[in-house]
Amino acid sequence: MEQPSDAVLLCGRDMAEGAILRFAGGTAGVFTTRRPGSDDANEDGAALIPFDRERGVLAVADGVGGGPAGGQAAEVALRALQAALADAVREGDELRTAILNGFERANQELVSADGGGTTTLVVAALEQGCVRPFHTGDSEIFVTGQRGRLKLQTVSHSPVGYAVEAGLLDAQEALHHEERHFISNAIGTPDMRIEIGPHLHLAMRDTVVMGSDGLFDNLSADEIAAAVATGPLEAALRRAPEACHRRMTAPRSGEPSKPDDLTLLLYRRN
Repeated sequence: MEQPSDAVLLCGRDMAEGAILRFAGGTAGVFTTRRPGSDDANEDGAALIPFDRERGVLAVADGVGGGPAGGQAAEVALRALQAALADAVREGDELRTAILNGFERANQELVSADGGGTTTLVVAALEQGCVRPFHTGDSEIFVTGQRGRLKLQTVSHSPVGYAVEAGLLDAQEALHHEERHFISNAIGTPDMRIEIGPHLHLAMRDTVVMGSDGLFDNLSADEIAAAVATGPLEAALRRAPEACHRRMTAPRSGEPSKPDDLTLLLYRRN
């Protein structure tokens, strides 16, 4: 297990197993794969981008709309974020500024491109034992304690996500909603907006969970927490994708089953 000195970008990858890395004063795990049974490329992407030895960002992007443009948009977003952080290191800017510049840079590039596509982007800023979420779209981030208690959860930028937040739908109903795949905010649109969450201090056994909708459309937050909250990070990085794969390929009555590309990022402080 090594500390990456440069950014790790995984775009269009089909991993057989997850990878574990030392990162930003803790341990990170990453896994990404294409939709089961699909010959198309994985349109998700993941990134681990150091800012210095103790600070960095984790990111997940999920290309929207099918076809190559979605995967290309996800890669554009992650590379724009990487470039913005590199610029900030050279110019002495704050991590928060670098992240916002990365969102804006990605959006400008995709809006100005002909057929540039759109993508979600969720970023976790890690510094001084804290995590702070930034997101656009319905890729999500939450933090669970060792006993599975959710300490932080982003709200998906979608009609269904807002209905859950407003109490009009419960989380289980939302998993089965026919319009769950609709989103109302994305990188690559003129009216893109960035939602910034609060700083959260991470206890030593807290787990940061980030993923594309291949994760969150197939497992409830409680099921994901149960899969990742305890035991070694390596085991958590196996359990959650295996549970998603079962849901996607062998659904049971009453369970969600939405085959899709899947990306998962996990992080714990050391």
